[in-house]
Amino acid sequence: MIKNVVTLFIIILAFAFGNAQKEDDPVAWSHTVNKLSDTEYELIFTGIILKDWHVYSQHTSDGGSLPSEFTYVNAGEDYELVGETLESETHTEYSEAFEVDETFFSDIAVFTQKIKLLKPDIDLIDVNLWYQVCKEVCFNKEFDFTISLGGNTVVLEDKVVDDLSKTLSASMELDLKNKERLNEGVEDVANGSSGLWTIFGLGFLGGLIALLTPCVFPMIPLTVSFFTKQSKTKSKGIANAILYGLFIVVIYFLLSLPFHLFDSVDSQILNTIATNIWLNVFFFLIFVFFAFSFFGYYELTLPSSWANKMDNASSKVGGVIGIFFMAVTLAIVSFSCTGPILGGLLGSTALAEGDVATNLSVGMLGFGVALALPFALFALFPAWLNSLPKSGGWMTTVKVVLGFLELALALKFLSNADLVGNWGFLKWEIFMGIWIVISILLTLYLFGLIRFSHDAPKQRPSLPRIFIGIVSAVFSLYLILGLFKVNDLKLLSGFPPPKFYSVFEQKSDCPLGIDCYKDFDEGVAHAKNAGKPILLDFTGWACVNCRKMEENVWSEPDVYKIINEEYVLISLYVDDRKELPENQQFDYKFNSGRVKTINTVGKKWGTFQTLNFNAASQPFYVLLSPQMEVLNSSMQYVDKDTYKHWLEKGLKNYRR
Repeated sequence: MIKNVVTLFIIILAFAFGNAQKEDDPVAWSHTVNKLSDTEYELIFTGIILKDWHVYSQHTSDGGSLPSEFTYVNAGEDYELVGETLESETHTEYSEAFEVDETFFSDIAVFTQKIKLLKPDIDLIDVNLWYQVCKEVCFNKEFDFTISLGGNTVVLEDKVVDDLSKTLSASMELDLKNKERLNEGVEDVANGSSGLWTIFGLGFLGGLIALLTPCVFPMIPLTVSFFTKQSKTKSKGIANAILYGLFIVVIYFLLSLPFHLFDSVDSQILNTIATNIWLNVFFFLIFVFFAFSFFGYYELTLPSSWANKMDNASSKVGGVIGIFFMAVTLAIVSFSCTGPILGGLLGSTALAEGDVATNLSVGMLGFGVALALPFALFALFPAWLNSLPKSGGWMTTVKVVLGFLELALALKFLSNADLVGNWGFLKWEIFMGIWIVISILLTLYLFGLIRFSHDAPKQRPSLPRIFIGIVSAVFSLYLILGLFKVNDLKLLSGFPPPKFYSVFEQKSDCPLGIDCYKDFDEGVAHAKNAGKPILLDFTGWACVNCRKMEENVWSEPDVYKIINEEYVLISLYVDDRKELPENQQFDYKFNSGRVKTINTVGKKWGTFQTLNFNAASQPFYVLLSPQMEVLNSSMQYVDKDTYKHWLEKGLKNYRR
C-alpha cells in the first residue's frame, strides 16, 4: 500500500512538472522501483504528456505513427525480463492521415516491467526508451533511464566528446526557416493498401505456380476424391474439403508470425535485409541453392518422420483435428517444391517498401489461398476433375523454369551487397549481361536445345512450352536492346543497379547523368554561387523505390529538365558503408546524453536526415533555398504529375 502511495505521489509531481513544460518537450519522464523479492523488481516508467499530444503504444497498428520501444541494456546477462512490458490505459482511434487505427496514450503513459536478477550484485539498470510524440506534427524522441534498484542516488557520468566532435556535430544541425512547410500535404503512394494488394497478388501467383509442381498437383484429385468418397454424405465431403483448404491457408499464414515477433523486438530487424551486406550475400547463396534443387541436382525435403507423424495423427484423431493434420502433412511433403517459392516470396517482400513482417503475412496469405482454392473448387464441382491434365514431364519443366527465375532473383541480392559495400564488381552492364545469359539459357531449355538429367525422354515441345519459350526469347531481346541503349528498360526499373554504376567512364556518377553533389556543404556552396534552389535527395544504394523514381519519374523529359536546369541536386546515400576520412569521423551527442559514433558516409547522412527532418525512410525529397528556407512540403514516392507539380511549386516559392 505504501509503495502504491509513493508511486502515485511521484506521478502527481511529474504531472505538475509536465504542465510547466514547453511545447518543444511535450513529455516529462520519471521512474520508480518496487522490490518484489530479493531477486525480483518491478520497474515503472511514467510519462506526463502535454494536452493534445499523443505518445503511441508499443502495439499500435503498422502503417501509422511509430510505436514506443524499450531497450533494456544487458538484459539476459545481468538480469532477465519477466513477461512483457505492460501498459496503462490507451485509446484507439482511426487516423485519416494513415488510414489505420492508432493506439496511443493521452495525458499520462505508464509502462511496467518485471525483472529477475541473474547476478546478485547488480544495482544499476540502464533502459532506453524510443518513442514518437505527435500533435499536428510528430517528433522522434529518446529518453535514457538509469535506475538504482537499491534507491541510491545515481550520479550520472556525463559522456564527454572532444572539440572536433562538437564542431562537426554542430555542422549537422540546420537552421531551417519555414520548417512547418515540411508537413504540409506530404505525399507518399508507396505504402498504401494498393501495395499490400500487389504483395497479396504476388503471393497468390506463387501459390498458383506451386500448384503446377510435381509435389502438389497429383495431390489434388487424390485428396478431393478421398473427401467426397469417404464421407457419408456429399455435403459432408464438400464441407471437409473446404475445411481442408481453409487449414492450408491458416498454416501458411502462421508461418509468417515469427517474423512479427522479430519485428516487436526491433522494428528495423527485417528491413536491414535490404542494406546489410552479409545478409544479402547469404540470401544470394540460399537462392542459388534453391535454383539447383529445381534443376534436379538434389532434393530439398523435410524429415520424412515429420510427415509420417502428421499422417498417423490425422488417421487416429479424425474429425476437424484430423483434417488439420492432413493439411500439415501436405505442407511437409510438398516442401521440396514450395520451399524455394516461399523463399522467393520472402526475398520479394524484403525488397518491397513498408513493414516487412506485414508484407510477408499478406504474401503468405495470398500463397495459401491460391494453394487451397483447387481443393475447395473441385470438391464443389467434382466433374471438373476429369478436365485436369495428367501429371507428366510438363511439371518438371515448371520446376526448371522456376530454377532460372530463382537465379535471376538471387543476383538482385548480390547486387545489393556490391552496391552497399562499394565492391564495384557487379556493375550495370555485368548484371544485365548475366541476366541475358540466364534468359537465353531458359529459352534454349524451353525449345529443347538443352536438357537436365531429370527431364523426360526428348520429344517435340508442347504448344504451351513453345509459347513460354517465345516469351522468354522476346524478353532476352528486350534485355539485349537495353544493354545497347536501344530501349530504356523501364519495365525493370529498381531491380538492376543504377545505370550510372557502369564499367565505362561516365560524365556523372549521379542518376541520369545529372550533375549532383554527394556532400551537403559542397552542394549548398554551389547553389549559392549559381543562385538556384536545392533538391535534397535522401536515397540509398539498395532502395528499390529510389531507382523507380529516378528511372520512371525523373527520366520524364519535363521533370528531367526542371531538375537538371532549375535545381542543384544533392544526393545523400544513407546506406553507404564507405568509411569517412579519419578527420571527418566524430561522436554525435544527442540531447538524451546518448553518443553515436559517426564513422561512415551512411551513418552521417542518416543521422543528418533524422536530426533535421524527423524522417528515416527513402526516397525522401526536400526543396531548400541556399539560405535554408524550406520551399515546399517533403516528398516521397509519387507519380510523375504530382512530382512535377511539387517541383514547380518549390520554384515558385523560391522566386517569390
